[in-house]
Amino acid sequence: MKKTIFSLVFISLLCIGCKKEQNPFQIGKQHVGLLTDSTQVKDLKAVFANDSVVSRLLDNEFTFNRTDIDVFDKSGNKLLTLTPKTVQDSTSTIETIKVLDSRFKTEKGISTKSTFGDIETHYKISSIQNTLKNIVVFVNDINAFFTISKSELPAELQFDTNAKIEAVQIPEKAKIKYFMIGW
Repeated sequence: MKKTIFSLVFISLLCIGCKKEQNPFQIGKQHVGLLTDSTQVKDLKAVFANDSVVSRLLDNEFTFNRTDIDVFDKSGNKLLTLTPKTVQDSTSTIETIKVLDSRFKTEKGISTKSTFGDIETHYKISSIQNTLKNIVVFVNDINAFFTISKSELPAELQFDTNAKIEAVQIPEKAKIKYFMIGW
């Protein structure tokens, strides 16, 4: 009897000791650090207990009454900008996360310090969208879209918003401005 109890306690402690701790800066398909696709706005202060969480209501005709939530580290560096699915609802989950700090990395090592070549090497590009000042590279595998300034492109593509931009036209060394995860 004593051996059975001792064995159960030993196995329990072994399992608890081997539990892998979540990296607070790793990005996966359904999490950004400790934030998951089911985290509610009311839980953000607990998720980011060591950081500052600041809500800001953007109420004008251009932002469509969006509430963005900025997360800053203790040094005042902006880490993330979160956009809830429902405005001013504490039970709402997060719809998009703008990743600004280079410590946040995908499982394959992509961060804001990465280049287009890094994205292309590690992920299948789903589509590329041409906007006024940027191009947006979509990667469905991780629910992400990467923004690259058009100033990183060849001159003939920088000012044409109608041009269909293909991956082969984007220099490998084109830097990521920021990227977003959308759920």
